[in-house]
Amino acid sequence: MASSVLSAASHSVSPSCSLSTTHKGKPMIRDNTLGFHRGPNSFSSSRSRGRISMAVAVNVSRFEGIPMAPPDPILGVSEAFKVDNSDVKLNLGVGAYRTEELQPYVLNVVKKAENLMLERGDNKEYLPIEGSAAFNKATAELLLGADNPAIKQQRVATVQGLSGTGSLRLGAALIERYFPGAKVLISAPTWGNHKNIFNDASVPWSEYRYYDPKTVGLDFEGMIEDIKSAPEGSFILLHGCAHNPTGIDPTPEQWEKIADVIQEKNHIPFFDVAYQGFASGSLDEDAASVRLFVARGMEVLVAQSYSKNLGLYAERIGAINVVSSSPESAARSSFLIDNVFQGKKPVEKDCPTNVL
Repeated sequence: MASSVLSAASHSVSPSCSLSTTHKGKPMIRDNTLGFHRGPNSFSSSRSRGRISMAVAVNVSRFEGIPMAPPDPILGVSEAFKVDNSDVKLNLGVGAYRTEELQPYVLNVVKKAENLMLERGDNKEYLPIEGSAAFNKATAELLLGADNPAIKQQRVATVQGLSGTGSLRLGAALIERYFPGAKVLISAPTWGNHKNIFNDASVPWSEYRYYDPKTVGLDFEGMIEDIKSAPEGSFILLHGCAHNPTGIDPTPEQWEKIADVIQEKNHIPFFDVAYQGFASGSLDEDAASVRLFVARGMEVLVAQSYSKNLGLYAERIGAINVVSSSPESAARSSFLIDNVFQGKKPVEKDCPTNVL
């Protein structure tokens, strides 16, 4: 609350007055000499010589200093699409399933799953901090394959997250808290939110070359060179498939060479898998890059999202996975992510093992 005082010389005097809002939310004028309040339509009419001093109380928000965030460019395109009257318009903003009438489309498999949940009588009870155990099991199996040795050996820690963004943010918080000083390398270009997520988590990042405008393809040599020159033990953010925004993915042979360099430099691959099934039409083929690294015995972070491939935009379904070298370190990783969820640092004696 701030006060602004207005003073003026006058041939008529009125006692010092202040404007307040203490009576039923309406402004009142208080006569400081006579000690009573007057309503909003009353005013002093004293004719004595003197000086008028009026204190006006003005509400000033404590949030005035917060700057307006810039509009989202992609959502802005969608808003422009809505108000466009053209009969041949196309929405090139948010990528989402639509009917021929441009209405939101819910996949039949999603409707079937929702009906099954209703028939089973699933409730809305609180979940554990790590999320639904059934979901975590299913999403890890979809990513790696149900028969993957890492799953059978219990070397995979999975925690449910708020779609891809929330899962990436958990991974970023894990890096900031337990790998202090580690840098993340991000492709140039990349999804617009990647940089914001790591900035918000106070995790340093730099870019590696990816898109070559001359060939309209992958700058593979530049990518390899930048990953090689990164400080040892860096996190390399990779798009599992359907690279956003270029749509250009490495070939299977190139993925092998990328894995070679990351392994040689003792880097940690951090996959963002937001489009599994979109690139090739095969869930297994689109997960081949992640499975290659896991098959080599490398420790891997993987963020997953089901907004795009299942059209669950409003559901915010995703997960963060840590594929570790042992069951003990996987259990520890899950425990540490849970603590990131709760915003606290675990005490050493509380941790299940002392591996990491």
